[in-house]
Amino acid sequence: MAVAYLQEFQIQDGDTSTTNYDAVAGALNLTEAPDGLLIHTAGFDHDGGVFRIFDVWESREQCDRFLTEQLGPILERLAGEAAARGDDFEPPQRESWYDLHDVIP
Repeated sequence: MAVAYLQEFQIQDGDTSTTNYDAVAGALNLTEAPDGLLIHTAGFDHDGGVFRIFDVWESREQCDRFLTEQLGPILERLAGEAAARGDDFEPPQRESWYDLHDVIP
């Protein structure tokens, strides 16, 4: 069963830069979708006051593997570097999963 994975980051003081997102995407250096990723989206929801990342995965296990093996180490490194510089590298304020009833490719 396909699953949705959602992350939301509060817009702070009207800052709509994508510096942190772009740094993570650059470090991942993906040339194709990771195993199991059906769609990845990222953008601002100004009405909700958030930068939202919304992904659809074939299974939660595939996403967990990507988060643990690929994304996690990059986030840890970039967060450490940001802290050393005194910059913000905040985790998402909201993170959730849910099973999808339907997916149309």
